[in-house]
Amino acid sequence: MTDQGREPSALFGVAEVTGASMVPTLRHGDQLLVHYGAALRAGDVAVLRHPLQQDLLIVKRLMERREGGWWVLGDNPYAEGDSRVFGTVPDELLLGRVRGRYRPLPVKGQRSVPTVISWAVSAVRPVLADRSVSRRLRAR
Repeated sequence: MTDQGREPSALFGVAEVTGASMVPTLRHGDQLLVHYGAALRAGDVAVLRHPLQQDLLIVKRLMERREGGWWVLGDNPYAEGDSRVFGTVPDELLLGRVRGRYRPLPVKGQRSVPTVISWAVSAVRPVLADRSVSRRLRAR
């Protein structure tokens, strides 16, 4: 994930998703509207600093509060790189809540009218909290 020139005092910023750990919610190349400093709760999608490589920003879903911080998971159960690998994430590494995503029009392929209409209908979406996190924790 890349943070695109965020000013330190900015309330909102834009970040870009790299990788597939949040599929199907987010895809590689999606642009995110991040609300920095927002209140966070279980189920929210958040931007955070990687606990083992703090110059790297990652986006994960907050699953539950545990001793020492948040347990975070990607929405893609087949991708690694979440709390199953690095444990809980301390509060000071959480930067903000993802409020929405913009999916750019694909550069490759045919841009037929149905394809463009399909893209236009789904290009901008809010990123909502998943209130079923307790079921997801039991399933993993």
